[in-house]
Amino acid sequence: MASILLEILWAAVAFVVALIVSMIIIWGVTSLLGEKEGLGAAFVVAIIGAVIYGVAYLLLGNGLLAALLGGIVWLIVLKVGYNMSWLKALLTAVIIWIVALIVGYFLPTLTGPL
Repeated sequence: MASILLEILWAAVAFVVALIVSMIIIWGVTSLLGEKEGLGAAFVVAIIGAVIYGVAYLLLGNGLLAALLGGIVWLIVLKVGYNMSWLKALLTAVIIWIVALIVGYFLPTLTGPL
C-alpha cells in the first residue's frame, strides 16, 4: 500500500515539475515573439496541452497519429489562448518544441530509475 502511495506521489510531483517547466518555456517563447500575456496564459496552455496529449495517447496509443492529432489540437489551443494567427501559432509551436527538446536534453528525465 505504501509503495502505491509513493508512486502516486512521485507521479504528482513529476507532473507538477513538468508543468512548471512547460509553462516557463511557453511563456519565454511567446514573450520573445511579442505576446503580452503573462504566466497565467502559459499555465493554461501548458495544462490544456498536457491533458490533450494525455487523452490522445490514452485513446490512440503511443504513435505518430496520437502525436499528430494531439499536436494539431494543441496548436489550436495556442492560437486561441494567445489570439495569434495560424502562422505565428505554428512558428511559436515549432520554437517551443525545439526549446523543449534542448531543455529536455539537459534536465534529467522524470521517469525511469534514478
